[in-house]
Amino acid sequence: MKTIVLSDVHLQPTEEGQDRQAAFGTFLHKLADDGAERLIILGDLFDFWFEYKHVIFSEYFDVLRAFAELRDRGVEIHLVCGNHDFWAGRFLERQLGFHIYPDQAIMEFDGKRALLIHGDGLNPADRGYRIYKRLARARLVIWLFGLLHPDWAMGIAQRVSRTSRRMTRAADMSKGAEATALRAFAERTLAAGEADVIMCGHAHAATREEFPTPNGTGLYINTGEWMIRRSYVEWDGSEFTLHFIDNES
Repeated sequence: MKTIVLSDVHLQPTEEGQDRQAAFGTFLHKLADDGAERLIILGDLFDFWFEYKHVIFSEYFDVLRAFAELRDRGVEIHLVCGNHDFWAGRFLERQLGFHIYPDQAIMEFDGKRALLIHGDGLNPADRGYRIYKRLARARLVIWLFGLLHPDWAMGIAQRVSRTSRRMTRAADMSKGAEATALRAFAERTLAAGEADVIMCGHAHAATREEFPTPNGTGLYINTGEWMIRRSYVEWDGSEFTLHFIDNES
């Protein structure tokens, strides 16, 4: 089953975000034309997503339509929630056919057991975020947030997102705290024999590395980010390869 894995698109309701959304929509249309049968998104598809009972964010209409067309062409769509879209749920599942995993997913790739995660909260120094994540997923907090007008909610989320990026940005993302923590997690998990492949996003630092396992060699892949470099991973039925769209055009 030809599979595309990506993360960190960070779709936004801004002028820059509309350009990114158009480019991502084109990418989605091309997936089905190129024979992809499954798309796995490892979190942060949206810079902010919240599901109101009777409202969806109009700025995302074009990309939501592209997902609907992808579903209609028989492509499976899987979303492992990230720290910007962990409120994903009913609408994406019922209307667009998403398979949603709040924390992680285990999938088989030709006999290889792959652990799929976004990667947020794995940095041991980020205690504050782990507390925030637990609170933000509480039913009472979700209910209270749902009382906000959608325009206010989006405005608050954009300010929080900008602050978060400033705090976590590093000169070399591959050597940043998040990338370092994810690499260490992958090495430990593979060494313990808990998976043959670890795939995640979050760190915005694409990499493909091998680490020892009890039965040989395991694979750690960070998909990088689709936001700027537009990186993604392709599984062709026998091998995982890392791609960058800018390098292929």
